[in-house]
Amino acid sequence: MFEKLEMAPPDAILGLAAAFNEDPNPDKINLGVGVYMDAHGRTPGLACVQAAEKRLLDAAPVEGYLPIDGAPEYGALVQELVFGAEHPIIAEKCAATSHTPGGTGALRVAADFVKTQFPGAKMWMSDPTWANHGNIFAAAGVETAEYPYYDASAHGLAFEAMAEALKKIPAGDVVLLHGCCHNPSGVDPTNEQWQRLSDICTEAGWLPFFDLAYQGLGTGIEEDAAGVRTFAVPGRDMLVASSFSKNFGLYCQRVGALTVVGAAAEAAKAAQSQIKKCIRANYSNPPAHGGRLVVTVLTDPELRTIWQEDVKGIRDRINAMRELFVETLKAKGVTQDFSFIKDQRGMFSFSGLTKDQVNLLQDNHSIYIVNSGRINVAGMTEDNMDRLCAALAEVL
Repeated sequence: MFEKLEMAPPDAILGLAAAFNEDPNPDKINLGVGVYMDAHGRTPGLACVQAAEKRLLDAAPVEGYLPIDGAPEYGALVQELVFGAEHPIIAEKCAATSHTPGGTGALRVAADFVKTQFPGAKMWMSDPTWANHGNIFAAAGVETAEYPYYDASAHGLAFEAMAEALKKIPAGDVVLLHGCCHNPSGVDPTNEQWQRLSDICTEAGWLPFFDLAYQGLGTGIEEDAAGVRTFAVPGRDMLVASSFSKNFGLYCQRVGALTVVGAAAEAAKAAQSQIKKCIRANYSNPPAHGGRLVVTVLTDPELRTIWQEDVKGIRDRINAMRELFVETLKAKGVTQDFSFIKDQRGMFSFSGLTKDQVNLLQDNHSIYIVNSGRINVAGMTEDNMDRLCAALAEVL
C-alpha cells in the first residue's frame, strides 16, 4: 500500500528550518522559523523557568493522568492572564479552560469543537495569516474563507476593508483574530479599532476566536490582551487559544490552552463538556510538566516578577533589532523606505521582499526567509546585521 504513496511537500516553515540545518555555510542566517533567539543567536531558557525546574525536581512527581482539561490551577492562571484577575467573566465563572499541547493543539481542539457542534459554520481568517492555520482547520473538516487585513502598499492595516468585510460575515460563522503581534505582518489594530471590531461583532453575530500566541512580546503582558478584553463583554460567546511557547520559552514542552467563554456559567459548562469530548478522542489528556512550570512561575511572586522582566527583555531586544535593521539598511545605501518595520510589533514582519529576492538570499547568501517575505526579527543580531543588510542591498 505505501509504495503507491506520493511524497508530501515540505512544510513551508519547518521545511525551511530543515534546509537551514543542512546548509554548511558557517555564516548562515535563519529568519524563517518562529523561535525567539537571543543576541548570540541561541534560543535561551528563561531564568524563571530554570528556577521552576529545580523546584519541580524536588517536588513529588505527578502520579497517574491529569484530568482531560488539565489541572484546575493551570486553567485559572490562564484566565487571569487573558482577561485580568478581576474580570467579571472569571468572577461569574463564564469561562472554562483546557490545557492543550501548545497553541496548535488549542486551535485543533477548537476546530474539532466547531465542526462537531456547528457543522455549517465557516472559519474566517485574515489575509494573510499564519501558514498553519488553514492546514489545521482543513484537517478538522472546517470550511475556511478570508477577510482583508494587510495593505501591502501602505505596509499597514487595511482596517476599513477589514471592517466592511466583517460586517458581511453571517451570524453563526467564526472569525479568527490575532490577539496581538499579528503573524506574519506584525501589524495590529489600535485599541479604538478593536472597539469598532467588537461593535461589528455584536451587530453581525459571528463568533470571535482569538489566537493569542505572543502575549507580552508586543507592548506588554497586560497591553497585549487589549483586543481580547475589548471583546470580552457580558453575554458574548468566544474562544481563545493561548500559547506559552514564546513568552515562557517552552517550545519543546508544548504548553497551550483553549478557553471557551459563554454568556452564562451554564453555557460555558456545556461548551466545555463538548470540548472535553474532542480532547478525549484526540490525545485524552495533556502532559503535566510544562503546565506545572507555568503554575510554579505564576504563583510565586518572585518568579513571576522575574518572568515579567524576562518577557520585557525579549520584547526590548526585538524592538532594538527593528531599529538597528532600518538604520543599517540606510547605512548600506538602500533608498527604499523600511521605516514601517519599526512600527510593527512582535517577532515577525512583512518585509516586502518578493519570492525571487527571497530565493536569491537563500541561494547566494545562506539567508533563510519564508517565501512570503515574512522575516523573524528575533533571528537578527548585532553580529549578523551587517552581513544581512549587505545581502539585502544586493538583491533589492
